[in-house]
Formats: sequence, structure tokens, C-alpha cells
Amino acid sequence: MEVTINNIDKVRKFVDIVSRFDCDIDLVSGHTMVDAKSILGIFSLNIMKPMTMIIHDNAENAEVIKNSLKEYVA
Repeated sequence: MEVTINNIDKVRKFVDIVSRFDCDIDLVSGHTMVDAKSILGIFSLNIMKPMTMIIHDNAENAEVIKNSLKEYVA
């Protein structure tokens, strides 16, 4: 799923939301993959461009996560 997290406040809120879930969630930008629960990791990416979010959990839980992140969907 493509997400856009293009400012500091959105990064903080995004990390707060994804940190509530027990599964692993990654963000990919170009050839770089980081833990979506890491503020420093996200800031190592180009946040001005959409990123790909990868949720490592079953489809039902992935839908719950996606619904909680609707404002970030690119």
C-alpha cells in the first residue's frame, strides 16, 4: 500500500498509530526498507515522496491497520 507521510507531525502520528500493533510493519522508499515504528528510520527516507508500506500479518489484521491509517494512503 502506498502511503504519504510528508511532514514531522504526520511522522509522529503515523509512528504512534503503527506502534499500537504487535506485527512488523516496514516502509520502503526506492531500495531502502525501514521499520515503520522507527521515527529515525522514517526520517532516513525521502518523506516528500510516497512510500510503500508492507504489513507482516494476516489479512484480517492488515485491514484493521490499513483502516487506522486512512489519512496516509497516497
